[in-house]
Amino acid sequence: MECEFPTVNTNKDEIKEIFQKTKTIAVIGCSPDESKASNMVAAYLKNAGYKMIPVYPKEDIILGEKVYRSLSEIPCKVDMVNIFRKPDVIAQVIDECIARGDIDCVWTQLGLVNNEAAAKAKECGMKVVQNHCTKIEHKRLF
Repeated sequence: MECEFPTVNTNKDEIKEIFQKTKTIAVIGCSPDESKASNMVAAYLKNAGYKMIPVYPKEDIILGEKVYRSLSEIPCKVDMVNIFRKPDVIAQVIDECIARGDIDCVWTQLGLVNNEAAAKAKECGMKVVQNHCTKIEHKRLF
């Protein structure tokens, strides 16, 4: 699989605003393994004061939070969806975001880019950040 360069992306100034407005973050692919990046980033976001909601196909509790199997199962408003899944799954996640209708931002972690899906999210009014780490960016700004 060839890596994509992100052509759809929010600028650095808007990233600070995204963090300031965000209260709830769904972490798609949040591993229960503490050595995995998704777990470390989710723990950081939770400790930074965000309501962190893990989405993972197994487990009942990750980082002390109830685990949901899909974005559609989450009963509360989700401001940001932080994606730790392969680029070919990003389109499916963005379709779920569009179906929910309450997602403000879709964020894909370092190395994860799907420009076609990102453009679709942007057309539906979501902010899009691709190929950036939420932990690194938050630490840089705050």
